[in-house]
This record gives sequence, structure tokens and C-alpha cells, in this order.
Amino acid sequence: MKETRHQTLYRTYRPSSFDEVRGQAQVTDVLKAAIKNKKIAHAYLFCGSRGTGKTSVARILARELSVTDKDLYEIDAASNTGVDHIRELREGVNVVPFESPYKFYIIDEAHMLSRNAWNAFLKTLEEPPSHVIFVMATTERDKVPDTIQSRCEIYTFKQPTREILADIVTDVAKSEGYSVERPAAELIALLAEGSFRDALSILQKVLAVSSDKKIDIAEVEKVTGAPRAELLRTILKAITEKDAASALRALAAAIEDNLDMRILTKLLIHRMRVVLLMRHAPDLAEELGKELSADDLALAKDLSKLPGASSELLKALLEAHATMAYAAVPHLPLEMAIMDICEK
Repeated sequence: MKETRHQTLYRTYRPSSFDEVRGQAQVTDVLKAAIKNKKIAHAYLFCGSRGTGKTSVARILARELSVTDKDLYEIDAASNTGVDHIRELREGVNVVPFESPYKFYIIDEAHMLSRNAWNAFLKTLEEPPSHVIFVMATTERDKVPDTIQSRCEIYTFKQPTREILADIVTDVAKSEGYSVERPAAELIALLAEGSFRDALSILQKVLAVSSDKKIDIAEVEKVTGAPRAELLRTILKAITEKDAASALRALAAAIEDNLDMRILTKLLIHRMRVVLLMRHAPDLAEELGKELSADDLALAKDLSKLPGASSELLKALLEAHATMAYAAVPHLPLEMAIMDICEK
């Protein structure tokens, strides 16, 4: 039974009430107040990056309005982009709900609708039946026509902080009977790139291979292909000390192991950020230390005292990460950044 649950962690632990939604108070508090004051809009536009809870909140809104499954319709606009699909929807909205106060439509990936489909939909939004509510979810608000946006209440979903994601990873693992070391949870949160769904997807892979129900950072590194902590420390120390040869040797070992260069660079950026913050805002050292293992924290404190730990170094790493997506040789931007850093 446990294995089955591991395959669907995101679904299993999807929030079922507004109070269970984390990091989106700017959305949930307003929606709760609207329901309490009986001021429900006929159309909502939920905007935000993937995995931030847009569809989950839409379902909760439907549930809070006493909409049952028979009157809840979910449409994937990525697969139903044409005007014919919208015409079918327009015909359907005129039919009264089966057993709920409202017919509730969730249109996911709404920005994928064609121009003709939007035009066909506009009339329905202008004069909707009183028993219909639309929630459109999109990762690209700028692709939704202004004429549509002006007829919706718009809510923007924030990317959850790494701390929120790490807390969720820890809590879900605990519910599944596992314990996760904080640095391991922080690494999962970092790799999830602000997505609740991705964080739990990574976690389920880690849980699937754990034999002792105690998750440490080494297990996360092995499952995700993230570079070993020792390799990161070697590169970070070398570039801060402007030792290009040592840094490039360590990078060559990472390339030989077929490690993901974007993940490697992202982790270097994260570690260097901590180093610089420790230098310029030492009062944050204790809080920052929660994100690192004891060895990483000790190195960060040492490097923060060196002149080579500079904002220019961090900028070079950021530029390397930005150019990797379209580089002909994936590791070349990082190699060049290392050489540039160490020559200055």
C-alpha cells in the first residue's frame, strides 16, 4: 500500500482546504473573505508558474461553494485549443447544474487557447448565466487577451520559498514514516525550482530507494544526479582562491560522471550567495546555516573571509547558468566562467 501512495505523493497530499494551502495567503485570504461576504465573481484568472497550486486552489474554491463532482468540469486548454471546443462549452453553460449551486469550469493552461477560441469565449464571459463560474489557470498571463483579463478577477500565485518547500518535504516524508535531514530537504527544495509538485515528485523518487527510512543529502544527490557535496566544496574553494586548475579538474570529474551542469551551477550559485551574505550580513549566519550541512557551513564561513569571494564571482556564475540552456557544449559556459574568475 505504501508503494502505491509513493507513486502519487502530490495527489495524496494535495491541499483540501484554504487553510492547508501554504505560501499563497494573498489568494486564499481574499477568496475566503469573498465567500463569507457572498461576493463571488463569475470569472477568475489564476496566474503563476507551474506547480504553485493554481488548480488545487480552484478545486478548493469549488468545494467551498458546495459544487459536487457532477458539476465540476476541468478542461485542458492545451489539448482543447480550438473554437469548436469553446462552442461546446458555451452550449453547456446554459444547462442548469445537476445538484450544485453552480456549474464550475476550470480551464487549465488557458493561454493555449487560439485567438478564435478566445473570441468565441468572450461573449460568454460578458454575459454569463448566474449559475456558472469560470476559473482560468495560466503560467503565461501576457498571452491571455486584455479583453478576457478585464472581465476576470485576477490572482497571482507566488513561487513558494525554499523554506516552505523544505518544510513540506519534511512534513510529507514524516507522514509517510520517513525522516529527512534538513540539508536533504533544502536540496530537494532547491532542485524543485519553486514548484510544490516538483518537490514532491523528487521526494517520492528518494523515498522509493530508501532502505532505512532516514533520508540524508547523499541519497538525494544519488537519486537526482545532483553533484556530491564534496565536489561542490572543491570547486567553490578553488574558484574563491582563484585556483583554476583545481576547479577545472573537479569540473572534469563532474563531466565524466555525466552530472547535470545546470544543477551543478545552480548549487554553486546557492552556496556562493550564502558566502556573500555571511560576509555582508553576518547577523544572518545562523539562519543561513540551517540550509547547509555542517561541512558546507564551515566552508562558507571560511570563504566569506577571503577577498576572492566577491559579487563579481557570483555574477559570472549567474551568467554561466543563463547561457547553458542554449550552449552548444553544456559545460562550456561554466568552464569559461571559472577561467574568467580565476584570471581577475
